[in-house]
Amino acid sequence: MAIPGNLLTTAMAVMPHTDVECALEKALSLDVPFWPQLPNYSYYEDMYVQAAEHFPGIILDVQNRTLRFSLEKFIAELEETMAHFEEPQYFDVSETYSVVYHRFLSLNLSDRPAIRGQLEGPISFGFNILDQDERPILFDDSVRPFMLEFLAKRINVQLARLKGLNPNAFMFIDEPGLQFLFSAMAGYGDVKAKADLDIFFSMIDRPRGIHLCGNPDWDFLLGLDLEIVSMDIYTNAEIFASYAPAIRRFLEKGGTLVWGIVPTGMESFEIESIHSLIAKMEHVWQTLGKKGIDMEHLLSKSLLSPATCCLVNPDKEKTVEKAFEMINHLSALLRQKHKLS
Repeated sequence: MAIPGNLLTTAMAVMPHTDVECALEKALSLDVPFWPQLPNYSYYEDMYVQAAEHFPGIILDVQNRTLRFSLEKFIAELEETMAHFEEPQYFDVSETYSVVYHRFLSLNLSDRPAIRGQLEGPISFGFNILDQDERPILFDDSVRPFMLEFLAKRINVQLARLKGLNPNAFMFIDEPGLQFLFSAMAGYGDVKAKADLDIFFSMIDRPRGIHLCGNPDWDFLLGLDLEIVSMDIYTNAEIFASYAPAIRRFLEKGGTLVWGIVPTGMESFEIESIHSLIAKMEHVWQTLGKKGIDMEHLLSKSLLSPATCCLVNPDKEKTVEKAFEMINHLSALLRQKHKLS
């Protein structure tokens, strides 16, 4: 099992499409395809809702697009959930929660360099889901340990299914909430988060990584026991390049970086060109090279992707599709320039 590099392409999973087949076609246009998450198609396809399937205590209102938690309901449902704890199918994403996932599983993807799945991670899930007192469930010491194990099981079941399609399958754990860990308002500090994430990753099969579009503490993130980190370098180029020692350590232990360089927001996309984005990307690499990171090794352990997901463009899915096309073009030009196979 190996995560590819050499500036091949992938993307984040959340897409604005309402047409399942069209979204899947675009995901398959990249070197490392994935199954899209389509919240505009159905609220069941929201990344938090998908992670919450079968989680005890969840109150899901699809019509009003709300997702809540009740501790009383959690206690009442916990025994039933535990009765299914050794049933892999129980922890998989059902067809109700993702039609496109099951279409993806029906494809022959054995010839791809790798394929990828994803699930919301515990920090973000726990921050986002509020209980009956408007308190994030991440802060509940009686719920959080169960949540870590529950989400780990869901990730492992999905990864096992994907490995059946391609031995180089890997997972993104989506963690946008990591950027809030170090704010005064978080109420859940980095020491506790590090301990919980160490427990969480100890329960997850390899290879595994984190995807986020925000700006966390990069020393913290790159120091976790991961094989791959996916980020929005378009927005965070300057600050990320300042973490050369942490980046070097991550690469030296075999880590792969996914550089999200093509913006998907319509305004940002329209002011850029493929040449401006190549210049921006190479400036980051050159900065790291000057700080002692071997460029050949760095590129061999790099993938390229659009910078973020975007659900709110006035042109709906058009700019996102253009970003997918541009990342493929950008990849081809950079691979040719750097003589990568």
